[in-house]
Amino acid sequence: MKLVEQKPLIFEGDNKRAVLLLHGFTGNTSDVRLLGRYLNTKGYTCYIPLYKGHGVPPEQLVESGPKDWWKDVQEGYQQLKDMGYEEIAVGGLSLGGVFSLKLGYTVPVKGIVTMCAPTSIKSEEVMYDGVLEYARQYKQREKKSEEVIEEEISQFKPMSTLKELQQLIKDVRNSIDLIYSPVFVIQARNDHMIDINSANIIYNEVESLEKDIKWYEKSGHVITHDQEKEQVFEDFYQFLEKLDWNH
Repeated sequence: MKLVEQKPLIFEGDNKRAVLLLHGFTGNTSDVRLLGRYLNTKGYTCYIPLYKGHGVPPEQLVESGPKDWWKDVQEGYQQLKDMGYEEIAVGGLSLGGVFSLKLGYTVPVKGIVTMCAPTSIKSEEVMYDGVLEYARQYKQREKKSEEVIEEEISQFKPMSTLKELQQLIKDVRNSIDLIYSPVFVIQARNDHMIDINSANIIYNEVESLEKDIKWYEKSGHVITHDQEKEQVFEDFYQFLEKLDWNH
């Protein structure tokens, strides 16, 4: 069974304010789609790029890497610029939060929101387990039998890009003191995917004069889909409302 192909999402708002929303590693646009829809009801234009190799058969994921995904992020930012938006905020989940920080010291952004963003990786094995889990779930949605799924997954080769991903996260971690835009750090207390102290590191080390951190006691890593998601969306919106927009 062929799955519907994922595409980048755009929700056009009725004001001059735009938000670039970024999904996680092995995730796709659905990671932040509900958040984008919510912000759009408040007038914001939201663009959600889809990283190369994501939302497609997992065999394509293992052939892409952080350089490809960063290019997709930059092109998403440029897309909003090309649409006439001069003021752009950025926010992302997990790896999307890492890219949000990287964007924050690379191009002008109005504000940055990180959601469950790591500043280090537990291990390559943990990351690779995530890739295999993604592969398994994707193939289950294709209605393949367990035998076929296990056979296909056994053909997987370890991803050389996992080392690159570790390096990317390390590079961003070492550069967050170059960030001066307002920052809002969102972290789930029951996040077992990353070291939750990452939230404190981001909050403490950005140079922003305006910064805030909030812990969500009942949520796990994919906080945008968890039981406190409505509060997360509202808090994200309130952060945007406090920014010094020109329009």
